[in-house]
Amino acid sequence: MKAAALALLAALVLAGCGGTSATRSTTATGTATAAAELGVTPLPRVEHATLILDFVPNAVHAGIYRALAAGYYSRLNIDLRVIQPTSTTQTLDLIDAGRADFGIADGIDIAGLIASGGDARAIMAIAQRPLGGLIALAAEHLTSPGELAGRPVGITGVPSDLAVLNTEVRAGGGDPARVKVVNVGFNGATALAAGRLAAFTGYWPDDGVQLQTSGHPITTFKLDDWGGPPYPGLMIFSTTRRLDADPALARDFVAATVRGYEDTIADPSRSLDDLLELNPTLARGFTAASLRAYVPLFTDGGVPFGTIPAAHLAALSRWMVAHNLIRLPIAPAEFADDAFLPAAARAASG
Repeated sequence: MKAAALALLAALVLAGCGGTSATRSTTATGTATAAAELGVTPLPRVEHATLILDFVPNAVHAGIYRALAAGYYSRLNIDLRVIQPTSTTQTLDLIDAGRADFGIADGIDIAGLIASGGDARAIMAIAQRPLGGLIALAAEHLTSPGELAGRPVGITGVPSDLAVLNTEVRAGGGDPARVKVVNVGFNGATALAAGRLAAFTGYWPDDGVQLQTSGHPITTFKLDDWGGPPYPGLMIFSTTRRLDADPALARDFVAATVRGYEDTIADPSRSLDDLLELNPTLARGFTAASLRAYVPLFTDGGVPFGTIPAAHLAALSRWMVAHNLIRLPIAPAEFADDAFLPAAARAASG
């Protein structure tokens, strides 16, 4: 089944179905402008590239859709097609199999792929802190994850959920063994709103904001506030073999993407409009609220956008080993390559 699903999604990628593409002719003037504005040399000819998202298009991807709308990719002779996966594992599988150029995933997932022998290398960060954590209704009046002992807490079934839950409960002075763990898949927000859970593991800029905007005030316990590592929550990655084969494509892709997010940080409303224009089924109110939650995360800690701090990768690796998510630590140099980032970001990540 996995092989069949991978083949089907690969066919969609290669056929260009279900994605967003930006194509624009590049004149000599446009090439010069691109070099001046984006700080890189445009590719000598148009190259087709694919970016597999981590999930459905949403606010965290605003910088990518801003770069598409502004023509940053096409100015550098990149015809980029953005593909929505049917699951996070398919993003990992497609990249590892060399059937897509770039992908987006949580740092935990990228580390897991590397640890299992897969070919993966992060090339830039999107969110500078973990997006996961425990989410509870404000009506529960919880002040610490430790107070969840003896209460039902929902998880999706992903192994890292238990690591998040155990880390936070223990940091809050509670006993993780006393938590009543309930596998609710990706229905945690629904189950919480219905009163079936005291809390659930989720992405607070998405699940939490969705609850807030639907009239359910929440209390959020963020992983790095409660015992977890301060790692980049979402990163763009590729394979070492793809990066070695075409470093110019990776360099120009990163330059265009960084500029799209810099625009988003400077003017979120414009990027919101770009995102909604290219994804008209998104609800403006929720997407706007989610983007407000994400924007501070793009440069959290005062680092330039895209930076991958080596110390944070080492902290993530140690945490994953401690929770049996991987067997051995992963060296930061094996995890990520900052060579494709603008000079300022490379200096900050050292």
